[in-house]
Amino acid sequence: MNEKHMKILWVDDEIDLLKPHIIFLENKGHRVVTSAYASDALEKIEREDFDVVLLDEQMPGMQGLVALEEIKKIKPHLPVVMITKSEEENIMEEAIGKEISDYLIKPINPNEIILSLKKIFQKKDLISRQTTLNYQKEFGRIAMEISMADDADAWVDLYKKLSYWSVKMDEIQDEQMSEILEGQLSEANRSFFRFIKNNYETWMQHPEEAPVMSHTLLERYFLPSAKQKSMLIVIDNFRYDHWLTIAPAVRDIFLKVEEHSYYSILPTATQYARNALFAGLPPADIKRYYPSLWKDDNEEGGKNLNEQQLLDAWFKRKRLSIDYKFYKILNPEFAERTAKHIKSLKAQDLIVVVYNFVDMISHAKTEMDLIKELASNDKAYRALISTWFENSYLSDIIKTGKEQGRTVFITTDHGSINVKRPVKVIGDKETSLNLRYKLGRSLTYDEKEVLACRNPEAFKLPSPYINGTYIFAKEDFFFVYPNNYNQYVRYFENTYQHGGISLQEMIVPFIKAE
Repeated sequence: MNEKHMKILWVDDEIDLLKPHIIFLENKGHRVVTSAYASDALEKIEREDFDVVLLDEQMPGMQGLVALEEIKKIKPHLPVVMITKSEEENIMEEAIGKEISDYLIKPINPNEIILSLKKIFQKKDLISRQTTLNYQKEFGRIAMEISMADDADAWVDLYKKLSYWSVKMDEIQDEQMSEILEGQLSEANRSFFRFIKNNYETWMQHPEEAPVMSHTLLERYFLPSAKQKSMLIVIDNFRYDHWLTIAPAVRDIFLKVEEHSYYSILPTATQYARNALFAGLPPADIKRYYPSLWKDDNEEGGKNLNEQQLLDAWFKRKRLSIDYKFYKILNPEFAERTAKHIKSLKAQDLIVVVYNFVDMISHAKTEMDLIKELASNDKAYRALISTWFENSYLSDIIKTGKEQGRTVFITTDHGSINVKRPVKVIGDKETSLNLRYKLGRSLTYDEKEVLACRNPEAFKLPSPYINGTYIFAKEDFFFVYPNNYNQYVRYFENTYQHGGISLQEMIVPFIKAE
């Protein structure tokens, strides 16, 4: 809004003494309507539209704080600047709690009013300009880091930086800057794919050279605190930028919050990554040592039904005797029951919660037009997750963990990416169905478009076939068969998928809060 064309309602029982201030504001191009009593002001607010109200806190009859409540009932979004002689903290706290936009202390200078109006009405513009300026300064540095990133830690730092700017861009309305940032993220994913292609097999064959990964996560980050009273929360499909959106709410609950990141294994799919997380083993070793707890892609039945048994086996291998409860939340009804039940679990050493809401949003976006609209892009996806978390049973569970004196760990099994570009692949009827990776015996594909693993054991992956091959999609590509090609492209384009190689899928958060 242009500050030179504001319609101001000034409410003060000594309004006649403020004539010089009113003339000053009118000379600046504003229109000032006055009221000596709150009751008269409320009538004006009901009849007319104002851009802002300047409200005296101490008036005969209806006091300013009471008038503020009434104003908000009539027009909840009308900005109110409280003007007071008192600097008492409790009065200001009450006024702020009732959603004043700003406050000024008498005697006031007319320029203070102008600055207050700027702060209210130009705040978004000022933030937008500053954010844009700061990102422009960072642009060259980020471009340099993309070209020079050559180890796992450098890529974590770079992705965190890109995620930070993505969230900052959500606060402003600069489509051009957002598109530039999106382009930089795409460039980063191209380089990241090459990095993973060159290093992933080494990581799996030589764990001492690898970053923290799905199958080493619990040992590296959780085991040191395993004997404390704790809570482990695994949110399926939860990305680092998603964490940034809920981080302020989590930081409001805990005194100390530590951020870590780890690399999800390939495929970045629940069947592989989450089972590896709880087992503390790569998928090939799970199948080798616990064949009854693993199902291959071509087998019928749920692929993540044995997570608690895998965790039991990990505790046994680590010689840990831990009294714990394990919950897997797949729907709101069970989430509500779990949140209530956890309040009574004060004696258990550990509470483990697997929470599937974010993954449900991802899959629902593919199936439901409404979710496609609500989560049409990363910005909308983050906003949806922020709103959900604020009112979720997960938030209640986390608060219960804090109340019970637990160290609360929040993590995920893998992330996801909004897929936009189709790439053709041909396979037989036994080929796995995932859009970001394929496992099959006779796959036909473009070598330049994928990371191919013809020896699954090199990636510590099981295969039900003697000559099985895994292929992984890069960047924001997704696999489509030539049959009914256009139909499938239209159906899956601009949906969130996982299983392949991207920063969003592979570099994921691990949070420790206490």
